[in-house]
Amino acid sequence: MSYSELLKPINSFLQCATPQEWIEEAIKPENFSMLLLDHLICELKAAQSAMFLIRKYAVDKSGGNALLDWLQPFEQLIYKREGNWRELAAKNKLTKSVIPKSDSPYGQDLIDKMVLLIKEELHHFYQVLEMMDHYGVEYKSITPSRYAKGMLKHVKTHEPETLVDKLICGAYIEARSCERFAELAPHVDKRLGDFYISLLRSEARHYQDYLELAQSIAPASIKAKVEHFGKIEADLITSPDADFKFHSGMPNQAK
Repeated sequence: MSYSELLKPINSFLQCATPQEWIEEAIKPENFSMLLLDHLICELKAAQSAMFLIRKYAVDKSGGNALLDWLQPFEQLIYKREGNWRELAAKNKLTKSVIPKSDSPYGQDLIDKMVLLIKEELHHFYQVLEMMDHYGVEYKSITPSRYAKGMLKHVKTHEPETLVDKLICGAYIEARSCERFAELAPHVDKRLGDFYISLLRSEARHYQDYLELAQSIAPASIKAKVEHFGKIEADLITSPDADFKFHSGMPNQAK
């Protein structure tokens, strides 16, 4: 399947395309380091979010603690600047053999999809570190963008609506990432462009996995919810945003 075919369902799912103004801002040399840094953090955040869902909804305390221990080297590199990033690839050994807690109504399907997502996001995390090393981009702390928080603040506060809404938000984050990698790929050098294209297949599957989980858990059709969060997501993408990041909105033209 060509990547243009892969993008058709993504583009019909998203309620707006990335504005040309964002693409023009993204390809400016002065924003190159920020894009890589924010991409790196987004991969870790995606893994953390998926792991949170497993820990909260599908495993007991001991299983949750085991998951935290497994993620620790990746988090320590970012939050404490501890460890050698080159050793992380060998630490990405999570398996689907995590046992659901007996009273979990979500169980193995949630675990299977989220474990695969976590493994892939952390593989991408390592690949972004390789790219940063190749291009001489040093790691530094950056502030999070408004994007994910802007969607998650609309999540309902009672179950199973909370979980369903979070899964739908996850679908939009993955779909937008996929769309932006495709938009950026033609404008960067071949090595980075090939890397972005290589991410499309897994990102496209991630958004579908989130949606399938959401529908399997919801007591009724999620179509209206998907539409609701799609409008919120599109507004975040098309409204003015002074903080340029991978998922930021319309660049502040006054900069």
